[in-house]
Amino acid sequence: MNRRAEIKRQMFLAGLLIFFVYAAAAQSQIKVPELTGRVVDLTATLDANQQQDLDQQLRDFEQKKGTQIAVLIVPSTDAEAIEQFSMRVAEQWKLGRKKTDDGAILVIAKNQRRLRIEVGYGLEGALNDAVSKRIIDEVIVPLFQRGDFYGGIRAGVDVMIRVIDGEPLPEPVRKDDWQVSGPGLLPLIVFAALVIGGLMRALLGRVKGAFAASGLLGLAVWLLSGIALLAFLSAVMGLVITLAGGRMGSGWQGGRRQGGFHPYSDIGGGRQNGWGGFQGGGGGFGGGGASGKW
Repeated sequence: MNRRAEIKRQMFLAGLLIFFVYAAAAQSQIKVPELTGRVVDLTATLDANQQQDLDQQLRDFEQKKGTQIAVLIVPSTDAEAIEQFSMRVAEQWKLGRKKTDDGAILVIAKNQRRLRIEVGYGLEGALNDAVSKRIIDEVIVPLFQRGDFYGGIRAGVDVMIRVIDGEPLPEPVRKDDWQVSGPGLLPLIVFAALVIGGLMRALLGRVKGAFAASGLLGLAVWLLSGIALLAFLSAVMGLVITLAGGRMGSGWQGGRRQGGFHPYSDIGGGRQNGWGGFQGGGGGFGGGGASGKW
């Protein structure tokens, strides 16, 4: 009888210990921020214009497609893994339409240099784990590493939108692909000469722009091919094309827009002055997506 009482006492103490451990873990979790808009920045990383720009981009896509995407920037998730934290955010915010489950969240823990794309059930076909990982590693992280947080978020969101809208990502670039033969580069060289030459001419004027384009094109071809003669001919081509070519379109004449030009972004700026009571539509999440760090 005494043995049974001792066993019950030990089981009770073990249960009590487990309870306190779980209670302590729950207390250590940071509170999920309120969903006050499509962009929730608790770090003051983005200024008001940048937040409005992103909000308008996400608002326009929701009106077109129905899909809800949000961006959350927090200082850190403390001891909690970003995967667990972002899932708690997804469960509370419930982005996406109910039963369609077409929501996605870009979560950034700035001080910990961690980020995650959390994907709703309905988007796991298009914005699957592998695609989400590529968006993080190839689009967002390189810009974050240069300190361009707005550019990285804007570019990442833009690619997420394009993928959800049915546009596939380009094939991954292998290291061997950077060393290509001279003939294979010729079409690219001509196109680059036209684009770089026109841009430099618009920014620096005819003569200075020509020499700037020549140097940039020659250097780029040298890095790509390792062929000195091809790099020299490319530089000459850039010089001639820039001297002879016309100005680029008027979109470049006013200089670079705020946040700079990025390969996957540069869509029109925001026009909204408020968030309009944004809230989730009841969508469900199952842990799909990917994480990364910079």
